Amino acid sequence: MQLNRFTDLGLRVLMYLTHRDRAQPVTISEIAERFAVSRNHLVKVVHFMGQQGWLNNSRGKGGGLALAQPPEHYRLGQIIRVLEGNAPLIDCAEPPCALRQDCQLKALLDVGMQAFFSTLDSYTLRNIMASPTGEAIIRLHRQPKGLQVEPSPADDADHQS
Repeated sequence: MQLNRFTDLGLRVLMYLTHRDRAQPVTISEIAERFAVSRNHLVKVVHFMGQQGWLNNSRGKGGGLALAQPPEHYRLGQIIRVLEGNAPLIDCAEPPCALRQDCQLKALLDVGMQAFFSTLDSYTLRNIMASPTGEAIIRLHRQPKGLQVEPSPADDADHQS
């Protein structure tokens, strides 16, 4: 299973917004710059997350983004289910599979997906902000505008999506 880009960006936004030790509001442009991603794509992600009630989005001068709840209220399994659209791993109907009447594969994959999400539901956004992730987010917040951090080889491996 591989998370889609929408989910990847959604998780990065939530992680970035956990850091609250700053006077200015966080903007979409800032997040797009820090993560070197498309602002237009990020707008769609942030809008969707606002509709879910996960973010408080305010427009205009002085506006910005903030988590709607404390980080411990965001269950990772639930967030990923929603961002991914809760689609099955395989679709036996399209294209039609000759085995679908007598095959156990889909049922077993569904059990595996449930176990995957159940495990992730035992973790919250607060959990993933433990060291060293929390410190990396703080560094991103503190870097000067216009300066992008090059991902380390470990970051590349972690963010394959």
